[in-house]
Amino acid sequence: MSEPRWLDDDEQQTWRAFLWTSRLLNEALDRQLQRDSGMPHTYYMILAMLSEAPGRAMTMTELAGIVRSSPSRLSHAVARLEESGWVRRVKPPNDRRTTIAELTEGGFAALEKAAPGHVEEVRRLLFDPLSREQVLRMRETLRTLLANLDPDGLTPDIFGQAEAPD
Repeated sequence: MSEPRWLDDDEQQTWRAFLWTSRLLNEALDRQLQRDSGMPHTYYMILAMLSEAPGRAMTMTELAGIVRSSPSRLSHAVARLEESGWVRRVKPPNDRRTTIAELTEGGFAALEKAAPGHVEEVRRLLFDPLSREQVLRMRETLRTLLANLDPDGLTPDIFGQAEAPD
């Protein structure tokens, strides 16, 4: 058995900074959305992904993959969103095994109302403290990490329009 490749001091500091930054950022975004819009960040992400889908609808399986959720956790979240009238689940007539989640007009309105405060908080916490150069370096770093974490490319095309021209 080989010796573990322990982190050096620089790597350890970077790792811990990443852990705490990602945890605190997610907690802050969740607090802002709960306070201002009455929804957790997870629900916001579900609504946002449905709003970007063709016809504002997708299968529950596709949605679970995009929001990186287990089917049972997603089903619970979508049930809560249905109670709010923001999402509805339907069965296509030609495939009774598939369930489609559809964003309702009320759900789109809730997303439109929540989006300005959410984007302002993202900007304030993540982008305002950084220079443009730092933002671009961070994007390249995240692109590299994402390619390693998702070699099959199952993550949505988040870099699509942000690609630099060749």
